[in-house]
Amino acid sequence: MLFIVVHNGIITNYRELKTLLKTKGYTFSSDTDTEIIAKLFKYCYEEDNEMEFYQLTKKVLYQLQGSYGLMVKSVYYPNEVIATRKGSPLLIGVKSHQKLKVDFVDVEFINENNEATFSTNPEVSIRRSESRAVLPDSNVPVEYFISSDASSVIEHTKKVIFLEDDDIAHMDCGELRIHRARKSAGLSTTRPVQTLEMELGEIMKGGYDHFMMKEIFEQPDSTFNTMRGRVDFKNKTVTLGGIKDYLTSIRRSRRFQMIACGTSYHSCLAVRSLFEELTGVPVSVDLASDFLDRSPPIFRDDTIVFVSQSGETADSMQCLKYCRAAGALTVGVVNSVGSSISRDTDCGVHINAGPEIGVASTKAYTSQYIALVMIALQISNHVITNAQRHREIIEGLAEIPKKIEKVLKQDKFIKQVSEKVFKLVN
Repeated sequence: MLFIVVHNGIITNYRELKTLLKTKGYTFSSDTDTEIIAKLFKYCYEEDNEMEFYQLTKKVLYQLQGSYGLMVKSVYYPNEVIATRKGSPLLIGVKSHQKLKVDFVDVEFINENNEATFSTNPEVSIRRSESRAVLPDSNVPVEYFISSDASSVIEHTKKVIFLEDDDIAHMDCGELRIHRARKSAGLSTTRPVQTLEMELGEIMKGGYDHFMMKEIFEQPDSTFNTMRGRVDFKNKTVTLGGIKDYLTSIRRSRRFQMIACGTSYHSCLAVRSLFEELTGVPVSVDLASDFLDRSPPIFRDDTIVFVSQSGETADSMQCLKYCRAAGALTVGVVNSVGSSISRDTDCGVHINAGPEIGVASTKAYTSQYIALVMIALQISNHVITNAQRHREIIEGLAEIPKKIEKVLKQDKFIKQVSEKVFKLVN
């Protein structure tokens, strides 16, 4: 293969692109949309083989529609790698045995003449070497790890750069530069090098047979961590720093709209009645995919709550763009620090459940429920008539970790009952 593509996502216009490429004489060995990308790279390269790799990538991205996280290598560009994303999470881990000279990377735009332009002053062209980038030391190598999930790079490095939609990360002989496929108003002109707070031990199985079992038994700790430093059990108060500055606007809302997928959607359903009881405002809960299909009216005095474990759910991200365009206040409830939803919402709360590796969500669900309850408590803490109900709920929250621990101690008995029941069914 002249171009090698690693692809996470879906290309919605792959049929049209495939038809085009067939008319140009290209043949295909699979029905995947990923093969379309590789062949499209080759086609664009053959049209103009003088382009640099990032310039070629920009040309290809103009033709793609859909959601994708891409990594691309080519024999035409030895020692170079491209990573880019749109609607799909992607980060770059940076590992070096010396301190990095920069703690952020400038974004370089590409003008019509294919020249790099420093993003903070798009009208003035400068040499590429003048922008701040990750540059290799001749004596100390730099390693890069491209991934959609921070937990997969933590064993190698804690230094990561989260890419934004339409970013083109270009790694060339150890240098890392970030270009833009398209200009976006209001988008940050730098990408910070962030330090992951998770520990390697948090994502190892720790003696359990599998991650799901580990995460089930972590719930006494994860639920407590969700409330740690936020709930004052003695004075029966809740303080969420992530939404504190937006409370006045949130309290003026005439409607709350919760948007999520999968298990996160069910955590919203579970908390809806309590949310309405405390706030006195109607609450709607939508699956992100259904919300996109309906495209319902959203108003400036609505508050939209996005709930996601990863903070990268593609449908939820599309809903977020729709709601922000309508001028609504957006709140993120996510588990992954630095995720797209946590960065793109106006304010929010991290549930602090720790990494969840298992596909079937366990501790994220219980922590999401608690986080949403805490949000409802803080929004409504100015209503005097809610005082007694607040005390009751906070006392109940204090008991949750102990009650979960009590249930989990019966795991052997529960297993015996389950084996007996399933044996009868079979």
